[in-house]
Amino acid sequence: MKLFFHKVTNWEYWPFQVLYFPIYFLWAYYALKARSIFFFNASNPKIKNGGFMMESKKQIYDLLPQKYYPKTILFKEKTDLKSIADAITEKQIYFPLIAKPDIGLRGSGVKKIKTIHELKEYAEKANFDFLVQSLIPFKNEVGIFYVRHPHQKNGKITGIVSKEFLAVTGDGKSTIEDLINQTPRFQLQFDALKGEYGDQLNQILEEGESLNLVPFGNHARGAKFLDGSHLITSKLTNMINDIALQIPEFYFGRFDIMYNTFEELEKGENFQIVELNGAASEPTHIYDPKHSVWFAWKELARHITYMYEISVVNHKMGVPYLDHKAGMHQYKLHLAQNNKIMNF
Repeated sequence: MKLFFHKVTNWEYWPFQVLYFPIYFLWAYYALKARSIFFFNASNPKIKNGGFMMESKKQIYDLLPQKYYPKTILFKEKTDLKSIADAITEKQIYFPLIAKPDIGLRGSGVKKIKTIHELKEYAEKANFDFLVQSLIPFKNEVGIFYVRHPHQKNGKITGIVSKEFLAVTGDGKSTIEDLINQTPRFQLQFDALKGEYGDQLNQILEEGESLNLVPFGNHARGAKFLDGSHLITSKLTNMINDIALQIPEFYFGRFDIMYNTFEELEKGENFQIVELNGAASEPTHIYDPKHSVWFAWKELARHITYMYEISVVNHKMGVPYLDHKAGMHQYKLHLAQNNKIMNF
């Protein structure tokens, strides 16, 4: 009951449909103006559906210069373990590594794999195509939202989110489970953590010993999002713009980046792109607990407006919107894919 009231009184935990309800009216307005519900298709012409649904992460990685993202291999559903092991050996991807769905959903199905046995379990259980990646060696993570109108030479950063992972610190007396239950944000993830760690949650950490239970900066997996938009500088903007201009016809989306220090990130050193998200990107700095839901709605409206404006310009230059039949087919595939991953 305590957790229920925590979720109700903290809007960042509201269901997606509830949070976005007012935004649907703005979407309907833009859809009427564009004469297409699926106008987002034109926002990033080289990414499937603009990056709004059913986009392949591997196809997006392939648009990026290879030096900016970790070694990545795509495996089709039902690929046998020997083929996977041979491929990662050839690519020099070592344990621990990351496995995740090629067509994903808010961090669901992403797992840190420590052994060949865990990799075998993941591959046998996955009823979807998936990626295997080298583990990025940097500890800090940010999401940087980037927008550029098609006729503009340079784009801009419209928001930055910094991320605190779901990590606990021992006191020499409490079990990991006890430490999880001390924080409502972590407690909401308990069922998932119990499924992954099992009896390990009964271990007692030494005083000062830290354990990162979910090494991904994902809000749905318990990470705390903090608005880091004050970190926007001309130096960082130029660095991100240089990368974005190397991505064919990319205009709207969020770079999720792991990095060593912010000073190095500004200089374009010691960082890697975890993922590049397109039209479905959220300005995730809204989820900072200090912000009101009114701030969130304002930012969501601002970014959907950017996406609409970019789509209209690209459409006038010949980029098609999805027709209704094709769009509904993609949406049904999207729902089916989400169902697979949520049940993984």
